[in-house]
Amino acid sequence: MRVEVQAGSPESVESDVLAAPLLAAKELTGPVAALNGRLGGLLERLAEQGELTGRLKTAPLFHLDGELKANRLALAGIGAREAVDADALRTAAGTLAREARGYARSIAWLLDDSLPLSPAEQARAIVDGTFLGSYDPGRWKTEPAPERLESLAIVSDDEAVGEAARRAGVVAEWANRARDLANAPPNELTPEGLADRAAEVAAGGSPHLSVEAPGLTEIRELGMGAFAAVAQGSHNPARLIVLRYEPPQARGDVVLGLAGKAVTFDTGGISIKKPAYMEDMKGDMAGGGAVIAAVGALAELECPLQVVGVVGATENAVGGGAFRPGDILTAMNGKTIEIINTDAEGRLVLADVLPYARQLGATHLVDFATLTGAMERALGDFYAGVFANDSEWRTLVVESGEASGDHAWPWPLHPRYRRYVDSDYADLKNSNIRSQGVPVLAAEFLHEFAGEGPWAHVDMAGTGFFTWPRHDYLWQRGGTGYGVRLICELADRLAAAA
Repeated sequence: MRVEVQAGSPESVESDVLAAPLLAAKELTGPVAALNGRLGGLLERLAEQGELTGRLKTAPLFHLDGELKANRLALAGIGAREAVDADALRTAAGTLAREARGYARSIAWLLDDSLPLSPAEQARAIVDGTFLGSYDPGRWKTEPAPERLESLAIVSDDEAVGEAARRAGVVAEWANRARDLANAPPNELTPEGLADRAAEVAAGGSPHLSVEAPGLTEIRELGMGAFAAVAQGSHNPARLIVLRYEPPQARGDVVLGLAGKAVTFDTGGISIKKPAYMEDMKGDMAGGGAVIAAVGALAELECPLQVVGVVGATENAVGGGAFRPGDILTAMNGKTIEIINTDAEGRLVLADVLPYARQLGATHLVDFATLTGAMERALGDFYAGVFANDSEWRTLVVESGEASGDHAWPWPLHPRYRRYVDSDYADLKNSNIRSQGVPVLAAEFLHEFAGEGPWAHVDMAGTGFFTWPRHDYLWQRGGTGYGVRLICELADRLAAAA
């Protein structure tokens, strides 16, 4: 979809749909009030009759019959003024995109200077909502739904709006590419298939972006005993996907390290999962998919920051070669791990991926993983949990999530939790049979492998892949692209501070 910014009045906009945000208020304000005057008080009469309410997830469309150059007018509800935020605008734009995508080729949005968001913030949210709200996960259907939406215009003469809209369009497009990865069937997106997709990202983008994807033999040669153990039960070989973005004018000596869990299908291994919704375990690679897509986005945006992305791609399969409860593994950093539960496999993959990212030069490290079902039970599908060994780094990650729409919430780490992953036989164990503090114990486990320097762990179990649709602009089942927007915002802030 093409994103553009154009100056002009509502009367001059040529588009299949002209849209404006509508507050749930007694009086019409902003561009809606101006349109009401141009249309002879029609909108005020409709509001009095209850047809225009401004409630969220409402976007009534009106045929204009020549009153304006646009063919239709949509007034998308954004709720009460005191509750208006970027998500309200994302939801309004997503609602309209969902409604109009079957017939409209172009949508133009008017901004409202009276809202508690700057024009640039409004533009960013509208682009987000349009791109993410119009996404169709059904690309494997023999007759997919028609997609006609080609262009999105933001009507503004504010210079900051143009850059915000352009950047948001790039990031949202890459978030949708991450969704494609998460939604791909596991017989198609094997670890090798994910490595191929990463190679396509590198081949089609910046000359400063490169990728390599060594296989299981090299993984073992690197001493990654934890990762290799998870991989050994599958007929589809694992891949260690490494992306490097090295712009010539990188700022400072900061290297952003991104680590991703990419279990392309998770049976649970010998500690096998229940069958209900097991088909969604194709989405257990959403963290790794987000890392791959985000590095592609940063390269396209020409972010002036060195970035290294390391993704552990494997299946967790059941078979005669699968690792077992009771096994003791040796990770890359030399620590030994007793296996209690083979379904706690993501932390084993990251136990080797994290130190490798440090070895490749990461000074600031953050991992993304659909790690614990307990995180989804705690925060639902709206927030991911963030743990860190550095409070300033955790704050920066959380703030980047909030600013981008990938919402994140800080969680604690404390050395007293460490004893719950103590093992009688090894340095630590990968799980605890207690049902208390599960996400915290997983984070404490990863802490042992995070190395020196700032590190954050993002447990995106609830936000990375939806079993049920969410009631906003992310209304589709399946992959959400969570993490791509957060990473791009984080990289911008880190580059600015470097």
